[in-house]
Amino acid sequence: MRPSVRKSVFAGIAGLSLAGTVAGCAPSATGTTPAAPAGSSAESSAAAPSAGASSLATSGSTYKDGTYSADGNYVSPNGTETVGVELTLAAGKVTDVNITQHPSNPNTRKFQGEFASGIAAQVVGKNINELNVSKVAGSSLTSGGFNQAVEQIKSEAQ
Repeated sequence: MRPSVRKSVFAGIAGLSLAGTVAGCAPSATGTTPAAPAGSSAESSAAAPSAGASSLATSGSTYKDGTYSADGNYVSPNGTETVGVELTLAAGKVTDVNITQHPSNPNTRKFQGEFASGIAAQVVGKNINELNVSKVAGSSLTSGGFNQAVEQIKSEAQ
């Protein structure tokens, strides 16, 4: 093969490789639709809740004010653990939170204590529907019990 033909073949292969890479970055046909320009009818219809959506999911104000408590369970390397959650609600927002620790061993005591010391900063002032904590002050497993307790509290407060 002549040198100029070889360069053309390599350039063609490189071009196909680049095209394949760029095509892999394109949004899929089954993904989300592109945003409509501001003020278009697509924007206003997308903002409207679906017929099946409840006002509970959007307003949060349908919860009764008060203080509610529930226990949530989660699994740690030491087995099933429980954490107590007390939330005070006003107009659907959390105004206070208290954690009751139920440690079964020193590690659980440590992590539930860290969780209890950092949870207020993540939830006070937020709408109860927005609560879904994942890691608080280094404690990631306790949040599962907290989230479970919040779901129970939501049911009680309706």
